[in-house]
Amino acid sequence: MDLIEDLQWRGAINQQTDAEGLREELKQHPVSIYVGTDPTGDSLHVGHLIPFMMLKRFQEAGNHPVMLIGGGTGSIGDPSGRNSERVLQSMDQVKENQEKLTNQLVKLFGTQDFQVVNNYDWLSKISILDFLRDYGKLFSVNTMLNKEVVASRLETGISFTEFTYQILQSVDFLHLFRHNAVQVQMGGADQWGNITAGVDLIHRIEGPETKVFGLTIPLMLKADGTKFGKSAGGAVWLDPKKTTPYEFYQFWLNQDDRDVVKYLKYFTFLSHERIDELADAVQEAPEKREAQRTLAQEVTKFVHGEDAVVTAEKISHALFSGDLRALTADEIAQGFKDVPSVDVPSGQTGIVEFLVDLTHIEPSRRQAREDVQNGAIYVNGERQQSLDFVVDTDAAFGGRYVIIRKGKKKYTLVKVQA
Repeated sequence: MDLIEDLQWRGAINQQTDAEGLREELKQHPVSIYVGTDPTGDSLHVGHLIPFMMLKRFQEAGNHPVMLIGGGTGSIGDPSGRNSERVLQSMDQVKENQEKLTNQLVKLFGTQDFQVVNNYDWLSKISILDFLRDYGKLFSVNTMLNKEVVASRLETGISFTEFTYQILQSVDFLHLFRHNAVQVQMGGADQWGNITAGVDLIHRIEGPETKVFGLTIPLMLKADGTKFGKSAGGAVWLDPKKTTPYEFYQFWLNQDDRDVVKYLKYFTFLSHERIDELADAVQEAPEKREAQRTLAQEVTKFVHGEDAVVTAEKISHALFSGDLRALTADEIAQGFKDVPSVDVPSGQTGIVEFLVDLTHIEPSRRQAREDVQNGAIYVNGERQQSLDFVVDTDAAFGGRYVIIRKGKKKYTLVKVQA
């Protein structure tokens, strides 16, 4: 099975400008292929992984990936997939975001046979007159208005700034074709209009037989019809400071049975045979969640490394079993990031006073005494039923945290202030 057939099996191809032409080109020699992203934020998120995983597959098959970060286009704003104008960022913010995204991309793709380019380097050098004479003259407003990315905005309105975005993206493809030997542009389904505009521009300037190709990836929707990539807390980021590796792992572990096989095809490099085995496991023993666990392991390893998988599973086991003492302070911070928290001073305090006066976990001393004696209170994973028990903030987790559990699931993260 060749690369294109593999991508089709994975459900990863939406549209192609010249399917047979690209297939023949790949048979003859490795190609350079690029994906672009604008630095609209300071981190990539799991939605970006959709085209990135396909770019990684091209790399694994011996082709040459090029990642374009839109330091130029990012200062303008891509209208694709939006019904309103973007708020323009300062150039300082764009530059800062671009540096952070570059570091994340190098972590995913390595440095060998992988390029990161910034379109600010060439777009910023084009004067307004050169832009209009050399490129604007080659674009028909009628054709641009019919592109879905523009047509969908005509009722609500689109600025001239965002209207010209597809021209700038076309110039990017032309520049990379000339200077980086890039023959293929790949992107999400909403980029089809911008991608075909770039292919058309190259054919007008370099000749209609020039071998350049466009490829898009389907819009990723969950089984319930909602957009992939969001969790209860919002976007799932690749930056471990914004979404911890444990949260990242849990996002994949909690995927619906109806979606998990599709995600295994998209986001892992497992063989077809292994994915078919996991698909059978979903049908025969869904309660074991073997497919989800494998998905979580594979994607977390790709983004954060093997150690992150070990840590995420260690935290998961500790929370499930209630045995928290084996966790480090940093692992507690990951596992209890979204748990209600309260700050207390360091020191030793009787358990009733700790629950009522310091943390307000209990509404009254009477209720606190009752819950302690009934075995409903756990301190750092251990049940405490003695009213004489003293909570020592230095006893566990490097003196940084105390974990209080009330009942079966109600946790409070107590942060110790030095």
